Parts: sequence; C-alpha cells; structure tokens
Amino acid sequence: MGIPTVKREKQNYLMNTLHSLLYELSEEQKNDCVIIIFVAEVGLYGNTLFPNEVESGVLEVISPPAYYYPDLSNLKKTFGDSEDRVRWRTKQNLDYSFLMLYAQPKGTFYLQLEDDIIAKPEYFHAINNFAAKQSQEWMILEFSQLGFIGKLFKSEDLPLIVEFFLMFHKDKPIDWLLDDLLWVKVCNPEKDSVHCQKEKAKLRIRAKPSLFQHVGIHSSLAGKIQNLKDKDFGNNVLYKVHKNPPAKLDTSLKIFQQHTLENVYEGKDCFWALAPMAGDYISFTFSKPLKVEKYLFRSGNMEHPGDKLFNTTVEVLPADVSSTKDGYLKIGTFENGISEGSISLSVGKIQAIRLSINSDSPVWAILSEVSI
Repeated sequence: MGIPTVKREKQNYLMNTLHSLLYELSEEQKNDCVIIIFVAEVGLYGNTLFPNEVESGVLEVISPPAYYYPDLSNLKKTFGDSEDRVRWRTKQNLDYSFLMLYAQPKGTFYLQLEDDIIAKPEYFHAINNFAAKQSQEWMILEFSQLGFIGKLFKSEDLPLIVEFFLMFHKDKPIDWLLDDLLWVKVCNPEKDSVHCQKEKAKLRIRAKPSLFQHVGIHSSLAGKIQNLKDKDFGNNVLYKVHKNPPAKLDTSLKIFQQHTLENVYEGKDCFWALAPMAGDYISFTFSKPLKVEKYLFRSGNMEHPGDKLFNTTVEVLPADVSSTKDGYLKIGTFENGISEGSISLSVGKIQAIRLSINSDSPVWAILSEVSI
C-alpha cells in the first residue's frame, strides 16, 4: 500500500489515515503487507510514526533525494490551471511515480491510497477476495470511485504505468493520465467512444461498495477546499460486537450523552467519555470469578481515531491471591490505542478487570471494542 504525503497548511490527516488502515489488520495480515509512506518533504516525519510498526516492517517511511525533482518553476500552463496548480499536480505525478517504483518489488499487488482517507473494516480481506475472483485479465481494480484513491495494480504492471506517467507528467493530473493509458492500450481510433468505454471497462473493474472514503477538506494544494465524498462507501462501523461474561461495570469517567460503558460491553454502541484524568478507571467486575484466557480493548474508532486511551494499564483482580496493595495485578498496557493479550493460567480465576489511567489526557476517550 502506498501513501504519498506532504505538509498541509490547515490540517494533517495522516495519523488518522494510518490508524484506520492498521485498525482492523490481524497479525497474519500485517505479515502479508507493507504500508509505505512517501514523505515528499525530507525530514517531515522520519521514523517517528508508529515505531512498533516500523520496527516490525509493516510500515516504511521513505523520502526522495533532493535531486529527484527537476526545475518546476517554468511549467507550461494547461487546461486553464494556475501556475501553482500546474506545479502542484506535476510534482504529485512525480511523487506517485517514485512511490510506485519503490513499492514494485515488495509485493504481488500495489494499492494506491492517499493521506486523508479512512478504510472500511475488513478492507484487506475484501480486496484479496475480489482480486482472487477475477476471471479475466485486468489492469486496475477500483475500491473507490474518487480520483486516485483505492486503485489496485499488479506489481508487474507498475514499470509500464510509471513510464507512461513520467512521459506526460507535465501535461495532466495523474487520474487523467491513467485513463489515457487505458485508451492507448485498448481503444481503436476507427471505432466510436462507446466501443472504447466498453474495452476500457474490461481492464478497469469497479468493486462495490467502496472500501475507502475521502475525509480531507483542506487539500495539499494551498488554499484549495475539497468536500469530496464517495457515495458508495456507506456508513462507518463505530463499534464491534462480542459476547462478554455477565459483569458489573463502573467508571469514574464522565460519560458523553448515551455512549455508556454498558453499550460497548453488550455490543450496542461505543463508550465515549470526556478527557480522562490521572487516577480515572474503567472496571469490569464479574458476577462470579472465572478463568479468562485472553482480552482485547480497542479505543478510538473510524470517525474519531484520535480519541484513544493513552498511558493506561490493564489490571486483573485474582479471586484467591492478593498480589498488590489493592489486590490488582498489572497484565498489560495500551499501545496505539489497543491492549490485547493472554492471561497466564497461574493467575487463576479472576474477579475483575480494571483499566487504570495514569496521566491526564488532552483528548476524549472512546472504547469501541471490548472482548473478554
């Protein structure tokens, strides 16, 4: 998966995009993909984004050498675009081309994304299934109807595609060039436009519903506002349902509207609370002590991926052992908004699980998934 990014004047969407893409990936899926962030400005992020994912190899951050870009100061204006817009779209074509060639040897397929999108749950599985079902030769599988978002290519085709982009990088935006490439490959000049569209549709296959939604408002082109939305995306899934054991629920957090702890525990809604303070807690006290093999707590959701639990520990209260002053034993912490793990059999039966918040948070907190 390739994501080009540049600094925006008004708002940066990249972190939310990465949270959304990594949100639903299983460990097996993470081992089967790599997300490449192309930073079109040297030193903008380095490897400070998601250090664990960078270390594991699921995330790479790259930048072009300064000499990669030609002089962009005297470009010919086309299609009535301003000088700034022509320069912006020309550089964008070069950015995409660099990213595609870097990614080409790293996998069987290449998925083009942008830095201001959100993904549907199970997007990875849906893409693999759709690609596997194709019985005819294809060049592009589309998982969004917008621009250059959600376009899947075979890695073996990328050199040809990039060669075409580079030949005409000064002339048109990249999504127009992609359509021109299809025209060159399959359209017969001696036949009409209807025949041409039918032939192009054989190489460019659209999947529905869309798996990616554009959420950015402020473009990377300074001053440009874009309210683009994919109508085929549908509604976002904001919580996940699990069958949890009977328990009494308690929290010191101030609940926002109807988003109660009971709702997320029972799989009816997410839990949403005002900004946590040091010493706040969320507790689950079981009706009777039970053996718990594993747990999962996920904070944030697709619409509010930044509303996470930070500096929060997961603790259990063994039914028979007083390991600490208050009896609770620390078994895990939240990383990137998620705490997941197994509980040792030596702990025995558990009376309660508690999430303890150890420092003040600048943001509100959402629990979107609880699985015990």
